[in-house]
Amino acid sequence: MATSFTEECQCIGPIKGLRDRVTVVSIVVFGVNHRTGPLSLLERVTIADDAIAKTVHGLMARPNIREVVVLSTCNRTEVYAVAEKFHGAYGDLRDFFCDLGGFSAEELTPHVYSQHDDAAISHLFEVAAGLDSAVVGESEILGQVRSAWERSQHEGGSLSTLNLLFRHAIETGKRARTETSIGRHTASVSQAAVDMARENLGTVEGLTVLVVGAGDMGEGVTIAMADAGISQVLVTNRTIAKAQALADRVSGSVTEFYRLAETLTQADVVVTCTGAGTTVIDVEMVSKAMQQRASRPLFIVDIAVPRDVESDVATIDGVTLLDLDNLRDWAARGQALRAAEAQAVRNIVAEELERFTLELTARQAAPLVALLHARAEVVRISEIDRLQKKLSSLSDEQQQAVDALTKGIVAKLLHDMSVRLKDDAGTPRGERNSAAVRDLFDLS
Repeated sequence: MATSFTEECQCIGPIKGLRDRVTVVSIVVFGVNHRTGPLSLLERVTIADDAIAKTVHGLMARPNIREVVVLSTCNRTEVYAVAEKFHGAYGDLRDFFCDLGGFSAEELTPHVYSQHDDAAISHLFEVAAGLDSAVVGESEILGQVRSAWERSQHEGGSLSTLNLLFRHAIETGKRARTETSIGRHTASVSQAAVDMARENLGTVEGLTVLVVGAGDMGEGVTIAMADAGISQVLVTNRTIAKAQALADRVSGSVTEFYRLAETLTQADVVVTCTGAGTTVIDVEMVSKAMQQRASRPLFIVDIAVPRDVESDVATIDGVTLLDLDNLRDWAARGQALRAAEAQAVRNIVAEELERFTLELTARQAAPLVALLHARAEVVRISEIDRLQKKLSSLSDEQQQAVDALTKGIVAKLLHDMSVRLKDDAGTPRGERNSAAVRDLFDLS
């Protein structure tokens, strides 16, 4: 044969090495959202798309974090982590947020939330289902959760535990929207911006809207405005090709970004949603535009975080400026109408939490099963090696048959025990059986 039984035994590796990899971990979430902090605070902890990769790597380098996913949207910045010690991970994440926003721990603490294990898992499932959004049931968050997960996977931050968690979260979000009516009517921040404009102006039909920003949010706003009966859609973006592609979808027009001040004189409604991170529309720009509008009012909705529009623009005569704080107040009025659907979604979240917990505990039983099989393999090979002299007269084919026969016997003897350990994982009986197996086979 190509290798001796002794060599094959050595290839298994020491059982102690496998045992050392069996570690109890916690799933942790730490963050700030629209419920816990004002818009001015959220702006300070928002992480730009092009900074996510660096953030993931920086967090993975911290001593108490094994896996990480970063979710940063207009309504929240959250970090989901796998940690061996909750308190150590809490300190790492608190320090990260303090550095990110330039806070002291005392400034930050009143506005953050941190949860672990079942509470953290439920929180993510509720986020994906739209229960934790400013506009309850909005659909955009599910795509944002998926994107955050995929980016972390690409950067090596999301491994076995968070991959399992976020797969379940995506499934929970899909169930919520297919099995309940939580996502009907105003189901996105983009649609909410349209509805706020309609409520304030009476109608949007026949008006001209300027959409500033051609990213995911800009796409949603543009399509929602076009569907609402806007007469003309203008799109501007620093990358003209992106603006053109979006305008073409709704038979709209493109205006160059450097002509933004001039274009303000044409629009009835302006919706801003760039990722610039700094002000793109200021008081001077709007004041000059209003002088040329012949008393025509201007309605601006700023749904960017950080904000695109200087807050003092609201003081200019004829200008109405709304931002995400206004959107949250507006959305709160409709939450009572969705109370019944929200409860149905919470039931789905509870079911998915139980399903996830069962799958996770089954996976946690896998190392013990692997230890058991490794110990049996050591015994099997040792016995065959001890009888090597008696077996030496056998042909290679006959020795391979002996090898296959003994492997089959071991597998059958351990099969039922392995299945029971996995099925009972996480239950009192499972704990008793695991302890007994460790003691009987000296695996502790």
